[in-house]
Amino acid sequence: VVSTQSTGSSGINAEYGQIDSCRVGGVSEVLAIMVLARKFGVPVVPHAGGVGLCELVRHYSMIDYVLISGKIDDRMCEYAEHLHEHFTDPAVIRNARYVLPDQPGFSCEMRDDAIECYQFPKGSYWKTS
Repeated sequence: VVSTQSTGSSGINAEYGQIDSCRVGGVSEVLAIMVLARKFGVPVVPHAGGVGLCELVRHYSMIDYVLISGKIDDRMCEYAEHLHEHFTDPAVIRNARYVLPDQPGFSCEMRDDAIECYQFPKGSYWKTS
């Protein structure tokens, strides 16, 4: 709803639209926002600055290219160079582009050893800190 209100109907002209995929209502909402952005000619730049967000948003960038916009020339996607080692299918960048994941799913499954270490308050990280 907020995306609809802020693209077109209220007269806002955005150069880029940035989706925070963990703050909207899931995959369906993200896709709806991306389609609306396409309708109004606004390129989408998925936000990927936190734990697992790079693993998550690389799918959105690929969906945008393959199914929605068909463009890569005016598209960007954030990338943070940390915490990928905690995931079973970590995000990989090659030639300034995300690489397609090797496994099915959303690529946000955490490794068992990472969960065991950082689970609060019983994880080994918290016991030694």
